[in-house]
Amino acid sequence: MKRFKINIEYMVDKVVYKTNLFETEHFVIDYLATQDHIKLNINPCAEMENVKFKMTIPYEFQKDSRIFLNGYQSWTECKEYFINDEPLKLNLRQEALRKVTPSSSYGDYNFVKYGQQKGYFHGFSYGYVRNGENFDLFGSLSERWGYTIIRALVPENEITFERELEGVTLKDEYVLIDVVHFNGNENEVYDKYFSAMSIPAPRVGRTNGYTTWYNYYQNITENIVTTDLESLSKVDAKIDIFQIDDGYQTAVGDWLSIDNKKFPNGMKYIADKIHEKGMKAGLWLAPLSCQLTSKVAKEHPEWLIRDKNGKKIVCGFNWGGFYGLDIEKEEVRTHIKNFFSVVLNDWGYDMVKLDFLYSACVIPRNGKSRGQLMCEALDFIRECVGDKLILGCGVPLHPAFGKVDYCRIGADIGLEWDRKKMILEDVCTKTTLWNTIFRRGLDGRAFANDPDVFLLRDNNMTSNFDQRKISAFVNHIFGSLLFTSDNVGDYNDEKMDVLMHVFNNTRPELISAEFITKNLIEIKYIENGEEKRLCYDSNTGELY
Repeated sequence: MKRFKINIEYMVDKVVYKTNLFETEHFVIDYLATQDHIKLNINPCAEMENVKFKMTIPYEFQKDSRIFLNGYQSWTECKEYFINDEPLKLNLRQEALRKVTPSSSYGDYNFVKYGQQKGYFHGFSYGYVRNGENFDLFGSLSERWGYTIIRALVPENEITFERELEGVTLKDEYVLIDVVHFNGNENEVYDKYFSAMSIPAPRVGRTNGYTTWYNYYQNITENIVTTDLESLSKVDAKIDIFQIDDGYQTAVGDWLSIDNKKFPNGMKYIADKIHEKGMKAGLWLAPLSCQLTSKVAKEHPEWLIRDKNGKKIVCGFNWGGFYGLDIEKEEVRTHIKNFFSVVLNDWGYDMVKLDFLYSACVIPRNGKSRGQLMCEALDFIRECVGDKLILGCGVPLHPAFGKVDYCRIGADIGLEWDRKKMILEDVCTKTTLWNTIFRRGLDGRAFANDPDVFLLRDNNMTSNFDQRKISAFVNHIFGSLLFTSDNVGDYNDEKMDVLMHVFNNTRPELISAEFITKNLIEIKYIENGEEKRLCYDSNTGELY
């Protein structure tokens, strides 16, 4: 990494400048450059606005190289690519829909230019080039100065690093880039990377459990919850967590306003029932969001994130649309601390699944970059939750390193194998399995990976049983949070055998996992001393 070049574009006194120099009349850049680390600090002599920064290093791609670059947030599709693959991008239909709906906020569409030709890939915070069993891992050490966008430009034999600085004015010393490069086998490079960031290993390990979402969605009731709880408690396996998902509250954002028709005895009653079965009680919230029709949005419009023109920002189309809460405001922080205190202390929940966390950074504001806003939001969330468990979801991953106990690393699983996606973050079984396989290096280092649920039931499903078993076995091999949403009391012997295999077996030892053709994924692993193979077509869900 000692060989690199820079390009910086900026504006001073409304004049635009472009340069590749380390010192001009407007700034001086100090740098540290070793074989495995580059850090560049800029010291402005004048206020610099609209800054765009890029650092480029040479990299000689091989004809059989594989490339992985981490997607923007939990749900963003990402996988290993062959060097001549098409880059991740929206098709014409998706792009048209994005422009007329609030779907842009889910991803990086509003602030990143996508590659359009084969061999031009981009991602966030970390990624690698794999040549056989040898990995070259490139990663940012911190996103508090702004997100690090990494590009692999195969035709140019280059890798570039950009700092996302929209909304930031450089006045004082600022870290333009702080990245490392480690070479070795898979475990070696990930171990070195997390050691360099001083991220402690997560305090949780392999965890079994249940969530209400992927069977009942918002149509949950006290009776449904207690029925499924009773069925699960009879399973001859260690069940750690029973989680209540969306649907208990009267509106997203009004977390202490419970739908009394669905839950006449309230949420503490449910937590107590879960504890009676020897399980931890989990509860879903989207703490940084509120739907358009919520009481909090109507009564406190001043709490909502707004753009520079004062317009309220819609952060997505779920629940008919939702806003983001501006935690830069002290009143908002007090409000969030209050409902967390009730949920965790008064109601007695042990874990909170915190969803749609990207709302914190949909736009830069108050002179802070998106990356800084997200990092500070995760700091605040951990402060609110204290020692209780956090399952993060819908969150840019690097800011969540070491801040959450579990983290979703793929999109929501679907009731079918594949579907036409509106955006790259959309619900899809096929693509969330890609994420589960290729984000595996984070598990046990950044947090415990949540690959999303596996579903074995027949009712309310369109995927076939082989496809459902693929999901279960991929989760078993790569995941640490192993949840189902089925009423296991309805299982026949075949389904119960699969459930028990996932819940009662320790994680297999992975040998390899890769695309052996454009569509065929082959996973080799050792379980109970026996070498095994799982091979399937990712497009069709057909076993080979």
